[in-house]
Amino acid sequence: MKKIVMLFLAIGLVLWSLQPLTAQEEKQEPPAKPPEEIFEKQAPTYNSEGRRDPFKDLLTGGDVEERGKDEGVTSYMIDAIVLIGIVKIKSKYIAIINGPQGFPYKIKVGDKFANGFVLTIDDSKIVFRQTRDRGMPLTSPRDITKEINPEER
Repeated sequence: MKKIVMLFLAIGLVLWSLQPLTAQEEKQEPPAKPPEEIFEKQAPTYNSEGRRDPFKDLLTGGDVEERGKDEGVTSYMIDAIVLIGIVKIKSKYIAIINGPQGFPYKIKVGDKFANGFVLTIDDSKIVFRQTRDRGMPLTSPRDITKEINPEER
């Protein structure tokens, strides 16, 4: 008798535990697709309401995002540049430099950098005019000369 009662209890427990599984297996409809307007890219806006704008550079007052857009030599500081060589093509000189990451670039007179521009290039040196220091304009520009080592000429 005990065996029969235990058998019925075991069968009852198994059937009772299977009941929630069958309820969850009911076919559910897939969730509705969200409207396309949610995924449209919108430019972020900031309302300062009298507070300092965290997206402005403290030194220059310009947008921080504008500094990140500089590519190539325009983002390099003059002090971080290493002069590799100078080439003369059709009576014009072109300097070959290494930037801070070690990539070579060719520059000519008038090319701009983060804190100045190229003033002159001749057969053994290049002269930069530094107009900014740490983001602030200089009251009087400085000329920085970089020369090729005599043993490398």
